[in-house]
Amino acid sequence: MSHRNVPQIWHTLGHVDVVHGLYYLIMRGVFGLWDGGLVALRLPSVLAVAAAAVGIVRLGQRLGGTWTGLLAGLVLPLLPPTQRYAQEGRSYALICALITWASCLLVSNLSRPEGPDRGRARGRRRARMQGWARGWVTYGVVMLTACLLHEFAVLILLAHGVTVFGTRSVRPMRRAWTITAGGVVAGLLPIAVVSTTQSAQVDWIGPPDAGEVLGFVVTALLGLVLARSTGSSRGPVTLPALALPLLILPTTLLILTSPLHPLYVDRYVLASAIGFALLAGAGLDRLRLRLSARDAGTVRRVTCAVAMVALLATLVPVSIALRKPGSRKNDAVAIARAVQDIAGPGDGLLFMPSRRRVWTLARPDSFVALSDLALERTPVASNTLFGREFPPERIRERILTSTRVIAVRDPEGQPLDGSAREAVKRATLDAYFEQCASRTVTQARITVYARPGHC
Repeated sequence: MSHRNVPQIWHTLGHVDVVHGLYYLIMRGVFGLWDGGLVALRLPSVLAVAAAAVGIVRLGQRLGGTWTGLLAGLVLPLLPPTQRYAQEGRSYALICALITWASCLLVSNLSRPEGPDRGRARGRRRARMQGWARGWVTYGVVMLTACLLHEFAVLILLAHGVTVFGTRSVRPMRRAWTITAGGVVAGLLPIAVVSTTQSAQVDWIGPPDAGEVLGFVVTALLGLVLARSTGSSRGPVTLPALALPLLILPTTLLILTSPLHPLYVDRYVLASAIGFALLAGAGLDRLRLRLSARDAGTVRRVTCAVAMVALLATLVPVSIALRKPGSRKNDAVAIARAVQDIAGPGDGLLFMPSRRRVWTLARPDSFVALSDLALERTPVASNTLFGREFPPERIRERILTSTRVIAVRDPEGQPLDGSAREAVKRATLDAYFEQCASRTVTQARITVYARPGHC
């Protein structure tokens, strides 16, 4: 998408993926400056996680002290979800960085003396009002940018609201946050309205399984335990008051709405890692203080040191696994290679369903020798992500002209697409072809069909 020009991106967003529009435009600028392939695609995510870690250090220092900030900044990039999305060409690491710095701005705004209505001298009062207003405008701009990168970042805005109304902030501060939050929601509203017309894009999301729910519950309980170990506050905002809503509220809301419309995906709430990192940093700082006390025995110190080393050691295999292609649910490069290995020149090609044509974007050259039997207009020409396909009868006719067909499909157990185009693909292959071979590559099932006697 980001290799298309701006008018093409704009027209495509009218059909699909409007929630990712700003990210596509940002990456269009990155590729315009340097088309470095996968490195250029992933570099913004790496830099974003680094920026988030710096922001966490600053937050931790302000809320809990120097060591809390440093330890929290070390925890964030070590968390497996953060490691994963630091190396992917997606918007979620950028959102995490923006929310981290928005949280810094929120704490700074709430820690100002008492809002804009104080000050004896007129010049001093005016300067204070300008600085007060500038702080809230900056916070609003950063939060709106995060929400425009993905609209579910608005869940973090709700978490910030819990922090604002749950702390010792004065009424002008609460009013200022409410006005700012209203501006963010108003700025997001046009994209939210358009995205409701594209809601079919998330129909693939199922309810969270028991493992996901249990993992979240354990993480939330651990966060609550860590919150009890935090030290005294250095201002009106305490570390738990900021961290716990970030950790718990966004995921809870998505899980609770799953019976109505499943929308929970772990990357949508990646910014919740900010809350856990802050709480973990505070807990580790508390442990450091206890071990450095004079009455701390040698056995206790050695035991804690061994436990910390063991904990870090458990992250090593996870980190290694996250950097392997097998950790990706959809490894488009591996899928392209598998198709290239199994297909012959002139073979027909079918994507079942059509949205799986997105797998061709990583290595389009691997599919050049094949005839995409259902495709009428390419994704670029049709201003879509997956291209525009022929009517069902035309698809049937084109399939019947082939002797061999390579079908790139969803894995076994996935619900079948009930559209007329997808139904005619399945019916034609079942009636006139036989299955010769099949292999599964990550989340793709690649099957070779041939006319009877031509396997």
